[in-house]
Amino acid sequence: MNQMLTTCPVCDERLSVTRFHCRNCDTTIEGHFDIGRFGRLSAEQMDFLEVFVRCEGKLSRMEPELGMSYPTLRARLTEIIHSLGFPVGPETKLISDEERHKILDDLASGNLNSEEAMRLLEVD
Repeated sequence: MNQMLTTCPVCDERLSVTRFHCRNCDTTIEGHFDIGRFGRLSAEQMDFLEVFVRCEGKLSRMEPELGMSYPTLRARLTEIIHSLGFPVGPETKLISDEERHKILDDLASGNLNSEEAMRLLEVD
């Protein structure tokens, strides 16, 4: 089955659904139906959300599965939040992978305690 189109291929405006059809009993319902917020997302965004749910919303578990860095995953999630029409929170300061590894190394070697490491990693 084809993916549902959400924007007009001619003018790029949002499409509305006007007909539903049941293949089993041949019933057709016509009208103007809202496809909802999730209908606005691209197939790629829906795939991302499937992985997000499967990983219980933990971006750190998504990193190896999708082969993307935390900042990239966070940017994709922010894009989806915006696409769904929700306000996007203030930008979170992200640290590089190198900085994160250094903090974890310092924690492991005893140069930092867990509270200091959490503060530096911005863990809530």
